[in-house]
Amino acid sequence: MNIQWYPGHMTKTRRMMAENISLVDIVIELLDARIPFSSKNPDIDNLARDKFRIIILNKVDLADDKKTRLWEEYFNEKGFKVVLVNSVSGNGIKNITEFSRELMKEKIERLRKRGRIFVPIRAMIVGIPNVGKSTLINKFVGKATAKTGDKPGVTRGKQWVKIKKDFELLDTPGILWPKFDDRFVGIKLAVTGAVNDDILDSRTLSLNLIEYLRKLYPDSIKERYKIDFDESVSSDCILKKIGEARGFKIKGGEVDLDRSANILIDEFRGCKLGKITLEAPDEFENL
Repeated sequence: MNIQWYPGHMTKTRRMMAENISLVDIVIELLDARIPFSSKNPDIDNLARDKFRIIILNKVDLADDKKTRLWEEYFNEKGFKVVLVNSVSGNGIKNITEFSRELMKEKIERLRKRGRIFVPIRAMIVGIPNVGKSTLINKFVGKATAKTGDKPGVTRGKQWVKIKKDFELLDTPGILWPKFDDRFVGIKLAVTGAVNDDILDSRTLSLNLIEYLRKLYPDSIKERYKIDFDESVSSDCILKKIGEARGFKIKGGEVDLDRSANILIDEFRGCKLGKITLEAPDEFENL
């Protein structure tokens, strides 16, 4: 399964980000805590190479706590400030402004010595589609400033958002990169909702998800659907067992595999299979 999705507006977004990067001191990048490596846009490091950097591991409420801490250490060692956030509840958000002020402290002091009494902090916030950026901004501000939705690509234009008197965010649309060199990156982006579901074959995607889950969290499937299987059972058979357990049938008594696939993907995204992270830092140590 080779997934590629790069709508035309993303080319425009990348150009807009490059044109506006000089207006900010800090680039804040949101990552999905369930797939921190796969949700990190490789274009951002080059775009923001001369800026202070903050990484937000968002959706920590859906991710494996132990692996989240490992990812926090991983990015800290690479020189990023790291904030763990649940953008729905707001947990961790206040650390974003604290870290931003810490990064800007010396520059603000220098400017004040030159007579600049008021120095606002300006940051660009970036991330892949559906990573929770608009939800985070709305929680930050305390009102619905940014458009939110379940489908990726809701935000289509840039906007300045005033967070506090001295702190402003330049919000940008979610952006992927033109080609996923690793097909597994595309699969993980798809199962977490960063790629438009309309272009996907949900049954094939669900089989890929089962492969990850049976390797990393086999009990999550068994306990959720009250089924049993061993290593010799194929992923196709597991998907069929899920459908049988839920009573998903079509004409003739056959299992409705499409409905089974959709429910598995939806319940994974909704954390009904437990707190799951699909990758760990040690997989990428040599990259």
